[in-house]
Amino acid sequence: MKNIHKLMNRKNQGAFTLIELMIVVAIIGILAVLAVYGVSKYIANAKTAEARNSLGQMTKDIAAAYEREAMDGAPMGEGTSTGVMRALCMTAANSVPAKPGSIQGKKYQSKKEDWAPGPDVEANRGFPCLRFVMDAPQYFMYMYTSDATAATSGAKFEATAEGDLNGDGTLSKFTTKGNIDATTKRLLVSPNIIEERPEE
Repeated sequence: MKNIHKLMNRKNQGAFTLIELMIVVAIIGILAVLAVYGVSKYIANAKTAEARNSLGQMTKDIAAAYEREAMDGAPMGEGTSTGVMRALCMTAANSVPAKPGSIQGKKYQSKKEDWAPGPDVEANRGFPCLRFVMDAPQYFMYMYTSDATAATSGAKFEATAEGDLNGDGTLSKFTTKGNIDATTKRLLVSPNIIEERPEE
């Protein structure tokens, strides 16, 4: 009889109670939720890296375009000189793509004409002036603006990338800005990209 009691006690000791099983299931559920959240966060960060990298490259292109020397196109007389002028590129005619619907929860494959429309090429403004182009499909819509005109060199610029990664119609926005120092005439660029709703 004692042996039977010992055997039954051993069996009871090796079993899990309902509470123990519920705790294990709850822990597994929490870990699964954290794993899904971590993966989705990683994927979103991988997608938003496009905007950060592209704006970084665009900023370099803006600085390079500003440093290119421009001079008066009129013929010069002998023994005369002309001033060397540095200027910001004028505003692009359109963003690429032109409408946010093209990147609403999807990627857009741009055409060459998107980055170099005829009027921009003729006026040497926008993306053709910057010599910025994207060949790969893109999650974001890019735009460049400045206060430069055909008559003035401009004092500030703004480059933006807007996206709709989850396709809900609410746009995320990444922005980089810069301005020309009035005294030194150097182009000063914001040290960080401003991010608004980056995971939208």
